[in-house]
Amino acid sequence: MPIPEQDAVARGARVLRLDSGFRWPGGCTVAIVFGAAFECWSDGKTPAIGPMGNPLPAGAFDTNALSWGKYGAARGMERLLQVADRAGIQLSVMTSGIFAERAPHLLKAMADAGHEIVAHSFAQDIIPARLAPEEIQADIARTTDALASITGIKPGGWISPRGTPGLDSAQFLLDAGYAWHGDVFDDDRPYVQVFETGNMVAIPLTMDINDLPHAMRYGHSPRQFVELFDDTLTAALTCEEALIIDVNAHAHVYGRPAGAWAYEAIANKARARDDIWIATRGDIAAHVRQATGLER
Repeated sequence: MPIPEQDAVARGARVLRLDSGFRWPGGCTVAIVFGAAFECWSDGKTPAIGPMGNPLPAGAFDTNALSWGKYGAARGMERLLQVADRAGIQLSVMTSGIFAERAPHLLKAMADAGHEIVAHSFAQDIIPARLAPEEIQADIARTTDALASITGIKPGGWISPRGTPGLDSAQFLLDAGYAWHGDVFDDDRPYVQVFETGNMVAIPLTMDINDLPHAMRYGHSPRQFVELFDDTLTAALTCEEALIIDVNAHAHVYGRPAGAWAYEAIANKARARDDIWIATRGDIAAHVRQATGLER
């Protein structure tokens, strides 16, 4: 293991990175995570992006974006769960804690089907980087308790809205008993953040195959989403180093019929291969701990 470096974002952490000899189970070099974003906004808040290209005047309440964002709970998440069931994959579902109040039946369905519930703040507009330290701690506690109250399972992993933590978020997550988080973007492989009180697995969140920027920012088609996966996987398999490919669908974006088929097509392609490891983020964290011999 190389000499630890100072973490650029997590205050008080030093970083232990995995070398090029690290491999996934079975000697695989590519791990694929099928992620789903199940997001909700606080009362009076709307998504910052919507399907309309023409901007509203400053200060106008975007009812269009609000209605668009609510599709995930109304239809989209249920459709993605059906896709996962047909494809035989487990999802890592980034989940707003507020759904314990607004859609507990869907939280229970996800947990009962064996999908990983990833804490995603209490609501999508609660971004840790904008909060005071005590507010970050309160949001972690509130979100954790809300999700556990419905699923019966305390979440083991966390990804902040926008992947944007506060400087003390990782320490607070460690204190709260979390094993991993996905608020990092600076590596191709997971790494270990070492604190005085223990260690945390940091699993990079890759953005290459993510429906929100793909469709909403760049205007690309679902067919191009599948083509992007094919090209990304081909390139990854030539690298001869362990990499992660996240295939992410938002319940309010590619949870719709026009996009869900592409997510399912990618899942079927992945399931047909024997040279990749399909895993949840919790699986990845557990493998990193086992491979490095690091305990909590």
